[in-house]
Amino acid sequence: MKLMKQLSIKFLITALNFKIAVTIFFAAGLLSFSSAYSNHLNDFQLQVKDSSGVDSIQKTNSVVLADSSKIFSSLLSSSINGTALNFSMNAEEKFFADDYIKKHTDYFNNMKVWGKPYFDLYDRILTSYGIPVQLKYLSVIESSLKCTAVSWAGAVGPWQIMSGAAQEHGLRTNYYADDRVDYIKSTNAACQILKELYSTYGDWLLVVAAYNAGSGAVNRAIQKAHSKDFWNIQYYLPLETRNHVKKFIATHYFFEGDGSIATVTGIDAKNSALSNSLIQNDSYLQLAANSATINVYGKYNSVVIANTLMMDISVFNQLNPDMDNVLAKGEVYPLRIPSDKLQIFQSKKIEILKQSVELLLSAANTPSATGK
Repeated sequence: MKLMKQLSIKFLITALNFKIAVTIFFAAGLLSFSSAYSNHLNDFQLQVKDSSGVDSIQKTNSVVLADSSKIFSSLLSSSINGTALNFSMNAEEKFFADDYIKKHTDYFNNMKVWGKPYFDLYDRILTSYGIPVQLKYLSVIESSLKCTAVSWAGAVGPWQIMSGAAQEHGLRTNYYADDRVDYIKSTNAACQILKELYSTYGDWLLVVAAYNAGSGAVNRAIQKAHSKDFWNIQYYLPLETRNHVKKFIATHYFFEGDGSIATVTGIDAKNSALSNSLIQNDSYLQLAANSATINVYGKYNSVVIANTLMMDISVFNQLNPDMDNVLAKGEVYPLRIPSDKLQIFQSKKIEILKQSVELLLSAANTPSATGK
């Protein structure tokens, strides 16, 4: 009997030790998995970038609509170097934009991540046509960047192009193929339409209105209002169209955090250019005195470099006259850029060259370039 008790005690001790060992094993495994998952999550957060090149995880935490009041408090008085610009938001638009962005914040924040490839494509093609890259947000309000979007009126694709307009600009819209769903082809066609409209109105807000309602509706509104100012003619336009323009402005402000030439009337844009011409001259003189020179060779594009360095293209061209033509001949060009931007250029020059080549290829494949 005593032997049985001793065996039972030994068995219990052995079982208890086994249970402790198993518990420690699983605890160690769980800790290891948690550490590995945390490391991979950090890696993912470091890699995901939005269309502005900012970490989308970090940016989502800092730019949410709880901050919309902070955003809009500065929109009515945008400034650069302490000098007021006329790229401020119209007071009437502010109320519409504030409400519109609050309803779309989560969706737009997600779009900054999944929409980045489309925004990058739009940037390259819009730039090749000399159109402000901010017009890419027209595709956001037209279709939410979806190539499968179809409107009640029969407009198709990410740029919502009607069949007649598509055929006029070299796109197929037959039973077997519809080029309007092709991001590259439809974006090229949309750019051609936008350029034609801008040559008529010289005002990007009117361009957006005409893109939605047609030139006829805009022309009639201009005649009735005796004005070419969107804010004066808006009530002579269909409700859908005037809201379309306001949605474009609101979306622009959400993604860019500020206005641009694409969000003000043509008159305000001209006034802004005149009032800031002297400032730009002073800026050029200061930049020229504090510039560094680096020899470059290859298919670099001036617009891509200026956009990457966040420089005004006119100032960049003043510092680097005829750069594109010189590089196109296969010659070395002494690139002049502000000294404080030299490190940015050095770290991103491979990406800049890649985008420049893609822009060149995109321009070469446009219908006007190929003669199709």
